[in-house]
Amino acid sequence: MILNFIVWNPTPEIFELTIPGIGTIAPRWYGLLFAMGFVVGYIIMLKVFRKERIPVKVLDQLATYMIIATIIGARLGHVLFYQPVYYFKNPIEILMVWKGGLASHGAAIAIIIALLIFSKRNHKPFIWIFDRISIVVALAAAFIRTGNLMNSEIFGVKTSLPWGFKFVNTDPSLVAKHPTQIYEALAYLGIFIFLWLVYLKRNGRPRPGFLSAMFMILVFTFRFFIEFLKEPQVDFEVGMALNMGQLLSIPFVLLGVGTLLYIYRKKTIRKKQKLSDIKGQADK
Repeated sequence: MILNFIVWNPTPEIFELTIPGIGTIAPRWYGLLFAMGFVVGYIIMLKVFRKERIPVKVLDQLATYMIIATIIGARLGHVLFYQPVYYFKNPIEILMVWKGGLASHGAAIAIIIALLIFSKRNHKPFIWIFDRISIVVALAAAFIRTGNLMNSEIFGVKTSLPWGFKFVNTDPSLVAKHPTQIYEALAYLGIFIFLWLVYLKRNGRPRPGFLSAMFMILVFTFRFFIEFLKEPQVDFEVGMALNMGQLLSIPFVLLGVGTLLYIYRKKTIRKKQKLSDIKGQADK
């Protein structure tokens, strides 16, 4: 008999270790995968910095900015966008990141702010660093969604497709749901591969703004549409035509499209100027 669903009930903890006098230590898959996103991203950025002959100490500083911005931005994004009333009543819980509640849109905003500060302090063009960071952020997003899968969280609505998951640990309904974590992880992995190949094809000199523009367009367009398959994350989203994740994705898509249009408009102007200069020299 062919099953028409997959039973998903992994243990979120990698292992449990009881230490006398200290208690139980239980590292989770989500934490490991979250950390792996930064580790693998650092290795890839190290290749980029060496290729472009940028001192490694600059990358170490950038990594610090990224880690701080991602954690603080993701947490505050969830607090402000999804559950502001609850957290304003329980402010101490804002610091309890281990209890869950991270928003990728908040992380994206914080990362942009951090990169602006970093670029100013290191006298590097913002768009230069944003282009390169976009490559590894897409990969980190794939790791994080895999972590969500191991936590059996942020899943989709009911489905009759044969790859539907029954999230035994967190979903009392025991109905097969879309494994949207896998959909997103695969999409972000594909976007990472695309951006990385463009970077390599251009020999480390992509058109300024192209990688970051494509990152915002591809990631947040996919995020917009995948939300139609997800269950509401918070109660106030029930009945909304567009949920909070979709509303927050729209500005990023528009920013990406605007950046892309600006790039090609600038390219067209340069071509016209070049032709004008050639014509002027010929007339002389």
